[in-house]
Amino acid sequence: MNIFWFRRDLRLEDNVGLFHALNSGEEVLPIFIFDESIVFQLPKNDARVTFIHQQLEKIQDQLKSSGKSLAVFHGNPLEIFTKLISENKIHAIYTNHDYEPYARKRDLELYHLFKENTIEFKTSKDQVIFEKSEVVKEDGTPYVVYTPYSNKWKYNFSQIALKNYNSEDYLEKIKFHSYPFLSLTDIGFTISSIKVPGYDISDSLIDNYEATRNFPALDQTSHLGIYLRFGAVSIRKMISKALESNNETFLKELIWREFFMQILWHFPHTVNSSFRPKYDAILWNNNEDLFQKWCDGKTGYPFVDAGMRELNTTGHMHNRVRMIVASFLCKHLLIDWRWGETYFAIKLLDYEQSSNVGNWQWAAGSGVDAAPYFRIFNPSEQIKKFDKELVYIKKWILEFGTSAYPEPIVDHKEAREKCLRVYKDAVG
Repeated sequence: MNIFWFRRDLRLEDNVGLFHALNSGEEVLPIFIFDESIVFQLPKNDARVTFIHQQLEKIQDQLKSSGKSLAVFHGNPLEIFTKLISENKIHAIYTNHDYEPYARKRDLELYHLFKENTIEFKTSKDQVIFEKSEVVKEDGTPYVVYTPYSNKWKYNFSQIALKNYNSEDYLEKIKFHSYPFLSLTDIGFTISSIKVPGYDISDSLIDNYEATRNFPALDQTSHLGIYLRFGAVSIRKMISKALESNNETFLKELIWREFFMQILWHFPHTVNSSFRPKYDAILWNNNEDLFQKWCDGKTGYPFVDAGMRELNTTGHMHNRVRMIVASFLCKHLLIDWRWGETYFAIKLLDYEQSSNVGNWQWAAGSGVDAAPYFRIFNPSEQIKKFDKELVYIKKWILEFGTSAYPEPIVDHKEAREKCLRVYKDAVG
């Protein structure tokens, strides 16, 4: 038999690796592993774990309709595969590529295990249109500026035909088995009270995307992030939708995702270090009390506080507001971008390591294609542009306009001048 290992591709439809497994000529055991080294770090009511399990239940329900089932495990992948190999005659393991540094290290260890047991490890490209070095400069080096990357991405895309991998049509190849389908309780988790919103890729949302996406009170974003993060939807179908609507802005957002993914692939050190090394010389203030006020949404800057309260309550933050709160942490409070990146990693439902690191480094001025360090958002001016009726702010700050709302923890003008001095001393 063969195994298909679900990871960041939690769907039966248009799944490249699953398609190849089901057409391999062997019966296929479908599995998912809650990797203990990942989930151990998370709170026991983490909404993303609940979301993953809900997607697995959808897969299980689809398989049950044809009398088949998904095997769900919890533990160390190396140990789980060692046990599966001892219990079965396995010819090949199929899965889809994962590009994050931890996943690459894990997969290399598993490759050696499989090789020792004469088992093929076959991985496919599924979560992106272009990966690794498929969109690079003429000399083979990676793009580090978005616009030329995007232009090359679109040119390369014009040279290919999108294929639909109709994996859902071959489910009769799934093997009958007696392995368990673990519940959330079985893996030590409880259902989160945070609800993941459904995604919206309706014609009306996409048609109005450019006009409405910057105004958080309208909530006219797709909420597609978590579905792409865990592969609950096919990126090929999302790209097709963007092309059908002929909406350049929506397409650009999908290309941004792949831009940051290839940056992380080529420059994995950026998880912990600045892409521009001289920015690691910045003397951050790193005041823990100020950081906590930022986390709690009690800075006295309404746009920042509304965004952080939205994040803490829902696991979501509007994209425009993410830029404002990130800039505020790095530039107004002089707190290391890595602190903010880590907090977002804990809280964001749609946390994607490559985009999170890329966007935080952009805000700090230390990353690829970054805003120059002297560009510092004025949070009050941002309100006038993007929430002038205060609808978003009043939704999340119930005490806004009363004496219960805190005074600003820093003065904008003084903070800006200090930031410019500190940055200039570090990077010249």
